Amino acid sequence: MKKILYLYIVSISFLTFSQKREVDSLPKSLDEYVFVKPGDTLTVQLNEFSLFPKRKFESKEDVRYYFWFRRKVFKAYPFAILAAKRLDSLNVRLQRIASKSKRKKYTRQVQKYIEEEFTEQMKKMTTTEGRVLIKLIHRQTGQTAFNTIKGLRSGWKAFWYNTTANIFKLSLKTEYHPETINEDFLIEDVLQRAFQNDKLERQDSKLQFDFPKIIAERKAAINVEEYKLMFAKMKKRGKVRNKKSTK
Repeated sequence: MKKILYLYIVSISFLTFSQKREVDSLPKSLDEYVFVKPGDTLTVQLNEFSLFPKRKFESKEDVRYYFWFRRKVFKAYPFAILAAKRLDSLNVRLQRIASKSKRKKYTRQVQKYIEEEFTEQMKKMTTTEGRVLIKLIHRQTGQTAFNTIKGLRSGWKAFWYNTTANIFKLSLKTEYHPETINEDFLIEDVLQRAFQNDKLERQDSKLQFDFPKIIAERKAAINVEEYKLMFAKMKKRGKVRNKKSTK
């Protein structure tokens, strides 16, 4: 999957996946995180004021899972920013180049630059980070990774890339809908609060949604049950491996 995501960013081809993956783990201590003081926080968007209510967690354990997921968003977001910027600049530049051969040459130059700068970092991405990245690409560009590849390469290429992605239980056709999908809501919550605190570079979404309205409707409730189940399954598989190794 890492191969697919990387080559999407350069908008032409995908790098080979590395088998090295980070081992997911929850924060052992919450001391390293800075919590907002009780009460609403204030953010300014354009000339309007929006209140972001304090996040509501069911338990302290849920806070740990939320900050685990926040790390995933923080790691994937810069690559989505890069994808949007490179895609915009690539399209603008290509419109000015009449020669087909020169267009291909310029595309290869952009690809080489990204490859040299970001290959090793992309290889270390986990499946969760890859899924978040696919969603963020749709947020930043307004297009799914599949449709972008289809437009730049061919429908046949996009079909095979998506088929490969499915092996990792990921789809390049995945869209971003914070108004209806819980994980997307969590991603947007992480982003908006990070923008407010200057933790991440702000880049507005090319999709249309009203996050202040969405978070108000959800009453800022944070649901991390799917990650609890994921970790439970991981722990179970770990116990199985340990039992086999002792035999």
